Amino acid sequence: MLDHLSQNWLIPAIAFTVSVIGSFLGLSFASRARRATGLVRWQWLTLASLSLGGMAVWSMHFIAMMGFSPPGVAIRYDAVLTMVSGVIAIAAMAVALTLTILRRRASWLLLSGFISGTGIVVMHYTGMYSMNMHGETHHDPLYVALACAIGLVAATVALWFASRLRGFVAITTASVAMGVAVTSMHYTAMMGMHVTAPAFSRGTPDGSSAPDLLLPLIVGLFVFLLICSLFLLLGVEEERPSHSRRPVRADPPEAEGERETASAGYVPRHATGARPALPADDVWTRRR
Repeated sequence: MLDHLSQNWLIPAIAFTVSVIGSFLGLSFASRARRATGLVRWQWLTLASLSLGGMAVWSMHFIAMMGFSPPGVAIRYDAVLTMVSGVIAIAAMAVALTLTILRRRASWLLLSGFISGTGIVVMHYTGMYSMNMHGETHHDPLYVALACAIGLVAATVALWFASRLRGFVAITTASVAMGVAVTSMHYTAMMGMHVTAPAFSRGTPDGSSAPDLLLPLIVGLFVFLLICSLFLLLGVEEERPSHSRRPVRADPPEAEGERETASAGYVPRHATGARPALPADDVWTRRR
């Protein structure tokens, strides 16, 4: 029962950190999606879905599974099912975010929370099903129910954050809370999983090992973080007010009238044609 927690806390800590970073990116993109319109809004929603569903939820789950190693049982992973579980999380979060951002009502928020929470639970157990091992697995119904409840509540709270929060401090605090909720959901479900080792060794099961899948995941996360950081920087530049473009103040009508009156009698030296007659008492008139 939860053998990896008794072995090492490093992997759970890494999984939690990845979940917090993904939550921060997702909430930041969702905040920009609320203020954008047209194609730009869909761009921010896409990035928010990838960050929340793909990084905060699925990547956290996959990294945490790397630390699951029951004694005497060899584990391999079905790469196709592992990818399918990630697609489920991203798709569910995309639908939920779209409904929450476009239809800002409590009823739509609850429906979106149910959709995203169901997607998270399905993603988790699809990822569990992708594990190939010769031992027998059993799930405690109590822990399964608790994990489902935590997933639904966490998803609804995450969408509430995405539809309301703005500002670095608020988003950072919410990201930590989301990281705690998502991590708690995963390890609650794992506490209800029991693995019975086989009576005799049957060799290595089919599938990919954890290191084989971990390297592409790390590279993908690194590239994704770079892209998201670039978009965040561009978003900050777009929202920053421009102080260089100040409106030119128009002169008051009186000043314009005085300026026209003062320059009415001025004629350049190189001008052609008849010059206007100057008054006799003009002190500036050159006398011959």
